[in-house]
Amino acid sequence: MSDPEEHLTKAEIGKDAIQSTAEAAATTVGEVATIITGAVRDVATAIGGFATEVFEIREATRKAQAEHPEDD
Repeated sequence: MSDPEEHLTKAEIGKDAIQSTAEAAATTVGEVATIITGAVRDVATAIGGFATEVFEIREATRKAQAEHPEDD
């Protein structure tokens, strides 16, 4: 015969199911947030690198034009 203290009520089982679902949802949201945060960081890094290259190209163009003025 089972111990009456070990018997779970339907309410306790339901509460445990809801709690487990909430914990799984929180974990998933955290994982997705981490993925999104990393993606945003990577995009920002890529855009920053591109901007740096554009500035370097513009500076090199200015220097080249200064060193080789066109004959007008």
